[in-house]
Amino acid sequence: QVQLVESGGGLVQPGGSLRLACAASRTLFTFDGMGWYRQAPGEQRELVAANTLGGNTNYADSVKGRFIFSRDNAKNTVYLQMNNLKPEDTAVYYCYVRVGVGTHYWGQGTQVTISS
Repeated sequence: QVQLVESGGGLVQPGGSLRLACAASRTLFTFDGMGWYRQAPGEQRELVAANTLGGNTNYADSVKGRFIFSRDNAKNTVYLQMNNLKPEDTAVYYCYVRVGVGTHYWGQGTQVTISS
């Protein structure tokens, strides 16, 4: 079993920045993939950033150039740096890790609200 604990959400004005963190209960090297999804009210869960064991990260078109995925292997933690935030980025953000092809573990979710 894997526990993921998220932090860093909150309320920020348009154009602002936030950094989300997701701490895993074991080393990141045991996972085949990791990343972030988000879900806005009334919407389906959307993939925001997906990092593979090989190191590549794919981003949703809506966040390219604004969001940056990173990982700190020593801290077993992944991050999502979000810049130039827009109201449409408002959602609950979930981190995940993947073991093999189909086994995913999820964080508890953290609310991000962009509003003036």
